[in-house]
Amino acid sequence: MSIDEINHFAQGQFIECLGWVFEHSPWVAERAWRRRPFASCAQLNEAMDTEVAAAPVEEQLALLRAHPDLGTRAKISPSSADEQAGAGLDRLTGDEYARLIELNGAYRVKFGFPFLYAVKGSDKFAILEALERRLGSPPDREFAEALEQVYRIARFRLEGIVRE
Repeated sequence: MSIDEINHFAQGQFIECLGWVFEHSPWVAERAWRRRPFASCAQLNEAMDTEVAAAPVEEQLALLRAHPDLGTRAKISPSSADEQAGAGLDRLTGDEYARLIELNGAYRVKFGFPFLYAVKGSDKFAILEALERRLGSPPDREFAEALEQVYRIARFRLEGIVRE
């Protein structure tokens, strides 16, 4: 769809088409709709990021928690499944999978939300390295990093659906 089409969407249609970009958090699209018209996909993405940044910490935390654990074999959204498969997380060896599950669990216990990483363009080795490294981060820095990763995920998703 084009940015012009998006600018002409009624709020309900806008939310229906873009509410999934921030995982299970259509409130982001609902609030960003008011910022129309958008000159570009980048401006649309910036408006959505701005709404997340302005949200109360409780809403930001709920957004982080709406994301699945990386490498999970449970039911996840089609977009998450495609993104993770593209990074090779659907082809982990038994040992790699066990390590990922162990690190994901430790991360979730320490920070209270899943490890978030915009996997596009990465591979399983880079993802595991980042998870190990970020486990050593202080909670406030990791919360900010997790939001940055969510912004990147959303940008990749928007770039995949919006024609310039």
